[in-house]
Amino acid sequence: MGVFNGARWLSDTLDSLQAQTDGDWELIVVNDGSSEPQVGDLLAERAAQDPRIRVIAKSHEGLTRALMDGCAAARGAYIARIDAGDILLPDRLRRQRAVLDRHPGVGFVSCWTEFCGPEWEPLYVRQGRGTPEEGADVLPMRPGENLTDGPTSHVSVLFRKELYDAVGGYRPEFYYGQDWDLWYRLAERSQFSMVPEVLARVRLFPESLSAGARERQEQIGRCSLGAFWARREGRPEAEWLARAAVLRPEASARAPRPSGEGARFIGELLRKNGDSRCRRYFRAALRADPLDARAAFRLLQSFLPGGSR
Repeated sequence: MGVFNGARWLSDTLDSLQAQTDGDWELIVVNDGSSEPQVGDLLAERAAQDPRIRVIAKSHEGLTRALMDGCAAARGAYIARIDAGDILLPDRLRRQRAVLDRHPGVGFVSCWTEFCGPEWEPLYVRQGRGTPEEGADVLPMRPGENLTDGPTSHVSVLFRKELYDAVGGYRPEFYYGQDWDLWYRLAERSQFSMVPEVLARVRLFPESLSAGARERQEQIGRCSLGAFWARREGRPEAEWLARAAVLRPEASARAPRPSGEGARFIGELLRKNGDSRCRRYFRAALRADPLDARAAFRLLQSFLPGGSR
């Protein structure tokens, strides 16, 4: 787990790990230069209480570098991912570990992911098509296609440490989207499996759902896919790695900022679920942009009979 600030969310994540039915784990937390002193204090307290928790403190370099450091320090045969603020359901590690134990040809396994709002408001569940009893080859067959099936989220995956090292691990060129670049390379050498059950819960925050963030995700997705097809066709992937390497946050964008668009997106998902808490997010969207006509319309609609759907 790489951590950069977010102290208020961190205890939920640590509690979920310590509640796992499979207690044979180590947690390597890379404190990626957090400016909130509470982060370091909380991690030190938990590590003192539980010898399975190890903390690596470093200067801020971003999630990818933090994950590289954490994976390099890992001593187990398998590696799971978790972000501060997200949680693992109690059976997560046991269920996924059983898949890798039973099927040597499976290199990485995912599960269904439930996406929630900042206060754990249920938004939607992302499912996969694989099964836990067998692996599948999921590489695309035609240029332009993505993996035919794949992980439902970055934090849903358990993979083999030996395979991770063999394919070169996370790559520093991918400041964003380091997960899909890795999934392609793991899938080139192994099979993929899915546990068809929600075992991971991920929080979405308005500041992470802006148009700029989505645009960067699309750009980095094209880079990981382009690099895959270059490798598959025997061409150098250097061009795609160079494109990925320039996708970095501007200095002014590194601190999370309120996003009216992101708040409206969360509000719309809640409205479709019939959840009156959507109004809080439509109001937040209007505070960010008083001229947001869509947020204003949805807020009014949410008060009408049946308007929360």
